[in-house]
Amino acid sequence: MAKQKFPMTAAIRQLKQHKAAYTPHLYPYEEKGGTRTSSQELRVDEHAVIKTLVMEDENHRPLIILMHGDCEVSTKELARALNVKRIAPCTPEIAHKHSGYLVGGTSPFGTLKPLPVYVEQTILDLTQIYINGGKRGFLVSLEPQVLSQVLKATAVDVAIRH
Repeated sequence: MAKQKFPMTAAIRQLKQHKAAYTPHLYPYEEKGGTRTSSQELRVDEHAVIKTLVMEDENHRPLIILMHGDCEVSTKELARALNVKRIAPCTPEIAHKHSGYLVGGTSPFGTLKPLPVYVEQTILDLTQIYINGGKRGFLVSLEPQVLSQVLKATAVDVAIRH
């Protein structure tokens, strides 16, 4: 059996640079499939699949918010937590410009420019998370503490649970 070749992305380079433990996972990417598709393909709980969302405030300052796959971000609560007037998702083109990644392959690791990273606080309670490795159809599993150690992510309470 041939050894599976995993992509060497900017995200993977940053994880290696920080000597962070992770396990790579490839799956067949599905356009607009989101975390539901990746969680089904990898046979893991969608709550543990973390989406990386690029948003910006009213002054167009970009940020990343990490959220459970089965939840949404309350932009109103996030704006309140960050003490800004408004937070809105970036268009795919603007998100790409800030992160260097295509939507569907956005990782919080290895972004073009250092962006502030916020993480839904309950993500830090999980034992293992699955997060994008910097390419569509490519997730890495790791302990959520890596988010704090490598990204200096700030915990926030902004989830809308379904």
